[in-house]
Amino acid sequence: MTRKSVLMDHDGGVDDLLSLALLLTMPHVEVVGVAVTPADCYLDAALDATTKLLAWLGQKNVPVARGDLHGINAFPAEWRAQPRIINAFPIMLVQSARPEAIVSAPARTFLAEKIAAASRPLTVLMTGPASNLVAALETDPGLRHNIAEVVWMAGAIDVPGNVRTYAHDGSAEWNAFWDPVAARKLLAMRLPLTLFPLDATNHVPVSSGFLHELAAQQHNPLSAFAGQCWALTVNVIPHYDYQYFMWDILATGYLGCPQAITFRKMELAVVDDGKNAGQMIHAPGSGQWVTVAQSVDTPVFHRYLLQQFNTKLEISSN
Repeated sequence: MTRKSVLMDHDGGVDDLLSLALLLTMPHVEVVGVAVTPADCYLDAALDATTKLLAWLGQKNVPVARGDLHGINAFPAEWRAQPRIINAFPIMLVQSARPEAIVSAPARTFLAEKIAAASRPLTVLMTGPASNLVAALETDPGLRHNIAEVVWMAGAIDVPGNVRTYAHDGSAEWNAFWDPVAARKLLAMRLPLTLFPLDATNHVPVSSGFLHELAAQQHNPLSAFAGQCWALTVNVIPHYDYQYFMWDILATGYLGCPQAITFRKMELAVVDDGKNAGQMIHAPGSGQWVTVAQSVDTPVFHRYLLQQFNTKLEISSN
């Protein structure tokens, strides 16, 4: 079996780190590198969590890169602190920090080098903003020919967004809002883009029913870790405002369970400033045709997650 080469760019949140763990359970996937963007995280804590997670799950040789780009609109500070809590989990405390896993090149250069060196077109999975990939492609537009697919969790198209600030109208999703200029440029680059907007992720809330099923297999260290991570989300986003969803998990899970998701082609563009900065809009005749996730067979997807988080992996004690 030829394994799919995947280059991941995440931004350190709870669902980003869970997505990395999920990706590492997929036998048909080879993770060739991980970049970490300082968006929904404080970077040092997210880098520690990333390198520890890779080591714990038997992937010490996967290089990690530090993002040095900063968006226009900062994530809330209380969200960005979540990797520090994950680093305090017992299973993470017994893992040694691995600064040697972090390469010297910044994430944008690291992505460019990895794409250029790939022996066949690879998949870029982005569960954070698009800044690093856009910067890499602006430096060398020819890199696009070595990209088989960009899978991106971002955007809100025909549903309300999840940005809540006094200067915004609520139409945007955070990954697009953090750097709306990069989001606009990414769509204009006309890459083979598969998008996971809130329109699809709204089908997969982090429900108590799912968490109960996950808890039933907590004898598996990976299931226990996932349950602890999702438990953090109960307090991250108050339910009286809006609920935590499997945003990044859905985009990542697509690589292993595409049959649970339906898609539609749409011609889209991104607004890059003003009160609706980061909003994805229909742009007939002037946008990019994008494959957009529309709906999810939630029971099928949940079964897949439970199966993957119950995988027996080569887990390291240190």
